Amino acid sequence: MAVEFMETLNENISANTGLSPNTLFTLFATGVTVYYMVSVFFRGSSDHHQQHTPMSSEEEEVQSRSMASSSSSSSHSLKYEVFLSFRGEDTRKNFVDHLYEDLVQQGIHTYKDDETLPRGESIGPTLLKAIQESRIALVVFSPNYADSSWCLDELACIMECRDTSRQIVMPVFYHVNPSDVRNQKGKYGKAFSKHERKNKQKVESWRNALEKAGNLSGWVINDTQNSYEAKCIKEIVDTISKSLPTLTTNANKKLIGIEARLRDLKSKLKIGSDGVHMVGIWGVGGGGKTTLASAAYAELSHQFEGHCFLQNIREESNKHGLEKLQEKILSLVLKTKDIVVGSEIEGRSMIERKLRSKRVLVVLDDVDNVKQLEELAGAHDWFGEGSRIIITTRDEHLLSTRYADEVYEVSLLSHDEAMELFRRHAYRKDKPIEDYEMLSKEAVSYADGLPLALEVLGSFLYDKNKDEWKCALARLKDIPDDEVTKRLKISYDGLTADQKVLFLDIACFFRGESKEEAMKVLDACDLHPGIGIKVLVQKSLIKVDSDGDFEMHDLIEEMAHNIVRGEHPKNPEKHSRILKEEDLAYLCDMGADAPPMETEVLLYNEHPRLSDVVANMKKLRWIRLDDYPASSFPSNFQPKELGYLELHKSQQKELWHGYKSLPNLKFLNLEGSCNLIKTPDFEGLPCLERLILEDCKSLEEIHPSIGYHKRLVFVDMSYCSGLKRFPPIIEMKKLETLDLSYCSKLQEFPDIQSNKSLPNLKILNLSNSKNLIKTPDFEGLPCLERLILEYCESLEEIHPSIGYHKRLVYVNLTLCTALKRFPPIIHMKKLETLDLTSCYELQQCPDIQSNMDSLVTLDLCNTGIEIIPPSVGRFCTNLVSLNLRGCSKLNLPQFPRSLRKLDLSNYNLGDGDIPSDIFCESLNLQVLDLSLNNFSTLPSGISRLPGLKLLNLSHCINLVEFPDLPSSIAILRAEGCPSLEIVRDLSDYKWLWKVSLLGVVKLNKRVLLSMLEENAVKDRFMSVLLPVVEPSSIYTKLVTLQLPHNWYSDFSGFLLSLREMSTDHPEEFGEDWEQRKFGEDHSEKFNNDLGPYDSEGVGTDYSHESDEDWEQCNYEGVGYVPFSSLRHIPWFNPTYTQNISFQAEDVYNRMNNLGLNVELVRSKSKIGDLNEHPIDYSECWDEEYEDNKTFEITYDSQSSKTQISWKHL
Repeated sequence: MAVEFMETLNENISANTGLSPNTLFTLFATGVTVYYMVSVFFRGSSDHHQQHTPMSSEEEEVQSRSMASSSSSSSHSLKYEVFLSFRGEDTRKNFVDHLYEDLVQQGIHTYKDDETLPRGESIGPTLLKAIQESRIALVVFSPNYADSSWCLDELACIMECRDTSRQIVMPVFYHVNPSDVRNQKGKYGKAFSKHERKNKQKVESWRNALEKAGNLSGWVINDTQNSYEAKCIKEIVDTISKSLPTLTTNANKKLIGIEARLRDLKSKLKIGSDGVHMVGIWGVGGGGKTTLASAAYAELSHQFEGHCFLQNIREESNKHGLEKLQEKILSLVLKTKDIVVGSEIEGRSMIERKLRSKRVLVVLDDVDNVKQLEELAGAHDWFGEGSRIIITTRDEHLLSTRYADEVYEVSLLSHDEAMELFRRHAYRKDKPIEDYEMLSKEAVSYADGLPLALEVLGSFLYDKNKDEWKCALARLKDIPDDEVTKRLKISYDGLTADQKVLFLDIACFFRGESKEEAMKVLDACDLHPGIGIKVLVQKSLIKVDSDGDFEMHDLIEEMAHNIVRGEHPKNPEKHSRILKEEDLAYLCDMGADAPPMETEVLLYNEHPRLSDVVANMKKLRWIRLDDYPASSFPSNFQPKELGYLELHKSQQKELWHGYKSLPNLKFLNLEGSCNLIKTPDFEGLPCLERLILEDCKSLEEIHPSIGYHKRLVFVDMSYCSGLKRFPPIIEMKKLETLDLSYCSKLQEFPDIQSNKSLPNLKILNLSNSKNLIKTPDFEGLPCLERLILEYCESLEEIHPSIGYHKRLVYVNLTLCTALKRFPPIIHMKKLETLDLTSCYELQQCPDIQSNMDSLVTLDLCNTGIEIIPPSVGRFCTNLVSLNLRGCSKLNLPQFPRSLRKLDLSNYNLGDGDIPSDIFCESLNLQVLDLSLNNFSTLPSGISRLPGLKLLNLSHCINLVEFPDLPSSIAILRAEGCPSLEIVRDLSDYKWLWKVSLLGVVKLNKRVLLSMLEENAVKDRFMSVLLPVVEPSSIYTKLVTLQLPHNWYSDFSGFLLSLREMSTDHPEEFGEDWEQRKFGEDHSEKFNNDLGPYDSEGVGTDYSHESDEDWEQCNYEGVGYVPFSSLRHIPWFNPTYTQNISFQAEDVYNRMNNLGLNVELVRSKSKIGDLNEHPIDYSECWDEEYEDNKTFEITYDSQSSKTQISWKHL
């Protein structure tokens, strides 16, 4: 039933809003990190895209008639946009001539009798038909207009069309008084005296037409009102232009998915604002860039003095040169054919000189070279105020230069949009769609939202039967469509040779893989990925997603495979890259007698006979294999170009026998080779920079040549549990990182032969070296920055030279349980972190003898230190974090003024152990942890900490009541305090938004209600953990809220409640555990101001909730999300969002039967515009965890998914 409901809901969404139904919320909640997926869907009204601005009565009539005319045009075609009615002898050669010219220049299709009628045709019926086929009638009343019965017949027909087909009528009173027209006075009266005698039967209809027209708003041009004809003509043309957009908009509506994309593009164009604005449209070939630019041009061009659309600039400039394009831009904008450009320099000068005072719209389509921009739109000041330049390109780099003010990345079609486009091209009218539905889905999946592929594939399949469809789709998996590939390959052809190799490597092997890891391979192959990857992204060939992984379109990946297969698709030995495991098997079956192969890259899982043929792969650049067999590489294996070699979990005992020369090898990774006993001779690897032997548990012998290696930068031999000795280090000048952690049998630190042996070592990790008794002399490590010696349980002596080290930034001696003394600190000015956690035998705090301005973190947790000397406060003037957890022997010291984080948890503090004045100097303290202590009350001095944001009192089992808290408090933790009784109104603390009270039995729930009310009024988040009791609300996996019409003005946000539902209490699940719809039958409640709503309603007015009601609604996790925090999300619009659904899912399956309840919270004050009161996230102090924010809201425009991550840790 849930599935049927979701399908129906999706259909309604697509039909009514055009929005993607897959807006997604991710919730993180409760006391452990648990991931919840909550899908959110919307249903809205169909006219939500209309925007209204104040108009004059004339403009209102024009717009209303324009809309009606647009709808009526469906019954008969409108041929003209404007019909000009005028008296020829008065205005043909002056006013009307100029007016007609301006209308035509603006691209407005205008009927003017002497210009449009073919010679010899009877004027009567043709003229009347032209009137009926026109959207607007522009009537120029001149002094002698009424003398002409022809003009009056035109006018009568025009006014009849106004009444019957809602034609727009715009009068111009040219040197006549509107009242004379309306009342037939003056010359109009004299003219009618003549008509009374000659055309008596028509006079009455003419009078009625003149009276109606004379009452319409229009333009008056005469000498007495100082009217300038040119200015009036401009006003007339502008007004007509503004009344025509509905026509182009209707045309655009035929383009699938265009409305939302066009709306986004128009927002970047900032139509109506001052200045010249250049906007780039960027995306993959065939992705709809030109279509979007064309739609924008069609809708906006009438608003500019001049406009032009230059298509296929890449192709046209190659064929005809840029001079022809310069001529074209000038001719189209200036509406003249007489322009000749002699050279590019002349063309630049002419464009700048002739267009700098004109407000123009120019579209430059398919630009692929910066020179094209330089010659066609070289600078903003080439164009007049208010001009807009649109540039479409596959290369973002062209836009990121000085040209584009903003870049719009065109998004590919959603699944529903793609299906609609495909159906439009693929189905004949007599073909039942149902028979082809599954095949259609397969075709749409193949195209993956690329409009070009959908159109080409759909058109190809148009006249095919079912079997032909199946055959064609099967063929596409091996041989892509030529037309699509040709268009996509344009970007590839524009790459340099190295960039082509880089692209093919990424497309063939790194899609979905980490960019960071791929960089190691690509850099080792000298492909310069730092620059090259940026170029590939700019050319829309690849993307790097938010997780740092490579992504690309399926068809671009297929194009790359096609390039690799080239002219020999059936001969893998001639391919530069092995794309399929069966191809590798084919090569291995060729055996040792196989001919030389073109293979440059070798990966996949090991094949048993690979060692027989690998020597024939002379062009190998990189190798990555899993589970390589026990046999060593053959003696003739010597690929000179090999830059990267990775054998993960190899079974070899020895990589190869004896000496082997691999002059370009930079990266050697043998991680997890559990049988490897010894390393190769490093003399044959002169360029080696990174050596990884992690988890080679049997490794006993490292070739002594490593100690002489001058190029090694990184050595990782962690978890080599059989290694006892590292060779003497003679001259490893470039080594920066040496990781020997968890080499549990290592007897001593490597012998450093001289002070110059390791001049650049920055990171030394000897963690868990259980036999290490003393450290080396640090004078031989002058550049050392990070020293990690944690879990060295036998370490007794730290060389005193450490106290003089000027470059050390981080020192970690955690759980060095035998260490009794840290040397005096004489000159460690750069040290930022000193971690002595759980050095149980350490009795004295390090003796600090000079300034340590850089020391930020000092961790003395669980040490035996009894006194912190005054020198810590005197010399550590910038200390931010001090951890004294479990230091029960230590007398509380005076704390430095700079301190922001203090941990006194598990300190065995009882009543009276905290002096009332101990925090008097701690004016900057933000985080105070007093958890796991024995006091029943706290000193009043805590309330005088002006900047305290977080107070942790968890598991203080004797704590009876809270002290007065500082007004600045934002986060309060008091979990596991069974003696605590909370009676204080927490709404007194205006910044408090996050509270944990699990295990608090004596809880007055009213304090939390007031807290919610306070945060709702101030548009802030709230996150609360409470004890779990039996709830009265129904919890389900899917909650649907049907929103009232006043949801945004009368409510302030969503209350999200999550808890694990017990299978022992099935009544908690409700009638249908899978889904529940709220609000469908509450229209009466939505229209009044009464409250509160019941738990099954859409909203709850918490300001009227009683304590008893709340007691029945305790949740494990309660989160409040204000509407204002969602204002940046496109779907979140009070005008058309009518329906919203939340679906809960625990991604990690750590909680059984996760239940969700969602309600609207009534607003205490009216909220105006979405941007009027933007939420200030700085008000919600959330620095408790460095990398975990409680609430994070992100929107992915590509997938139309919204994620709210909620973590209450």
